[in-house]
Amino acid sequence: MREFEVLKQKLPGVKRDVPLKNHTTFRIGGPAQYFFVAKTSNDIAKAVAAARRLKIPFFILGTGSNVLAPDNGFPGLVIKIQNTAYKIPLDSARGKQTTRVWAEAGVSMATLVRETGKRGLAGLEWAGGLPGTVGGAVRGNAGAFGGEIKDSIVRVEAVDEKGKRRTFSRKECKFGYRSSIFKEKNFIVLSASFKLEKGNKKEIQAAARDHIRYRKERHPLEYPNAGSIFKNCDLAKVPKALRKEMQDVIKVDPFPVIPTAALIARAKLQGLRVGDVQVSEKHPNYMVNLGNARTKDVLRLIANVKKRIKKKFGVDLEEEISFPH
Repeated sequence: MREFEVLKQKLPGVKRDVPLKNHTTFRIGGPAQYFFVAKTSNDIAKAVAAARRLKIPFFILGTGSNVLAPDNGFPGLVIKIQNTAYKIPLDSARGKQTTRVWAEAGVSMATLVRETGKRGLAGLEWAGGLPGTVGGAVRGNAGAFGGEIKDSIVRVEAVDEKGKRRTFSRKECKFGYRSSIFKEKNFIVLSASFKLEKGNKKEIQAAARDHIRYRKERHPLEYPNAGSIFKNCDLAKVPKALRKEMQDVIKVDPFPVIPTAALIARAKLQGLRVGDVQVSEKHPNYMVNLGNARTKDVLRLIANVKKRIKKKFGVDLEEEISFPH
């Protein structure tokens, strides 16, 4: 009780026992012991500081689009990011559109793609239809259709492990395939600055719409899901025989990969099910919640798929989704 009272003093609006299934796109997860909606970057920093002062675990949550929350909930503070300010300024001297964009971590990627496209700024159209927030995209170096968030990043503001607010250059972000210094060291992204390019507004918007349409047609968005479960397989790390066998599906993402969906399909694992969790028949790198899925069933299904892919192809799959712990 004392712990909660201290949190209430530091974080007005903090709640207890909030079901995480209501805040994840997988619609899975038990209650967060404490739950706080951070509407500003200062709120985020204050919440992190409060959790560290009380020595309780904390987890940063955006839209929950790439998260598998525990069945028994989270024993600490879940900080839901809702700082949503962004700036796409005009050059005050010339009255023309600049190519610099700034956005807080809670801005949805859908908003950023739409608003930059409207202004004829190119560089983010690959993210058309991408779920989640700027913070999540930066943390995991989100990518699709040959593009990645790192391609247009200039700098990122984040809170480090000591609670200090720091600014990172693109080089200091240490972006890798679906990774960054923020993910590796559990730093909390507050905002990001981008440098885009001037382009043809209609072409940029058409490209974003095409990607949105592609996702709707190819991804099982009619069911609760957490997006891609596994990372794609780096071509350089797979057996030579497999490279030859799968040469018809190799793509650049942003380096040559074998899509994990193709491996799962070749292994005929579509429709594989544990409880109410099923490997999607529409997109095999998705798992869908058929109604009352539980985390323990998702983990069993993940383990089963990894075991079968390893046995058939000699490839170790690596999860892309996050696990609050």
